[in-house]
Amino acid sequence: MGGLRNVVRQELVGRQTDEQIAHRFPVGQRLRVLDVGMGQGTQALRLARAGHKVTGLEQDPAVLEVARTALAGEPAGIRDRVLFMEGDGRETGAHFLPGSFDVVLCHGVLMYVPEPDAMLAGLARMLAPGGLLSLLVRNGDALAMRPGLNGDWAGALDAFDRVEYTNRLGLEVRADRLAGLTATLSGIGAPLQSWYGVRVFTDGTETGDGLPPEEELDRLLAAEDRAGRTDPYRGVASLLHLCGVRG
Repeated sequence: MGGLRNVVRQELVGRQTDEQIAHRFPVGQRLRVLDVGMGQGTQALRLARAGHKVTGLEQDPAVLEVARTALAGEPAGIRDRVLFMEGDGRETGAHFLPGSFDVVLCHGVLMYVPEPDAMLAGLARMLAPGGLLSLLVRNGDALAMRPGLNGDWAGALDAFDRVEYTNRLGLEVRADRLAGLTATLSGIGAPLQSWYGVRVFTDGTETGDGLPPEEELDRLLAAEDRAGRTDPYRGVASLLHLCGVRG
């Protein structure tokens, strides 16, 4: 689902997460992963295929069923490493003991949480010492980019001074600013170690839903990957991928 925009998001976030795991943990270590708000399970299944034990938490029963259907198509060895559960990411303490996971993913969730600090503190408590917290959020410092590039000057001017916006589904949601999340991560004991931009060039509606030929897609992903690691480009990406480490 989501065409090119979703392919770029999933591929880049996967690469970046793999990079952070490689930096933080010994090669070959099988990690305990919690994916909060896992959606259709793309990242959860990718990590399970890499040998990790993955628990996915999703509160939408219909989306959870899609993930379970995808899991059913995996080999038995992978299915045995995966547990998908229905539940709210704001209530992880009701499901798991503190320190139960080496990696916690929370991708594309915070924009739906009006006051995310308590949820983030709960996620940090799920991490063992040295554990990795991976967040994917809407970039509140770049909300003017989309309306500006579409010629919506009133919308662009309005976006400079707010973090609330209407998403493509017509829902009223919110974005996060890098400085604010950096302070929050420090306050909950999982200070920011690395951050990336995601979708610098391919966020606009002009990209469409179709995928380009494989060779062109490879070049597109290479450009997006480099831009997401390079200033000033990463600062205007549609999404930010922040990685904190539990002290």
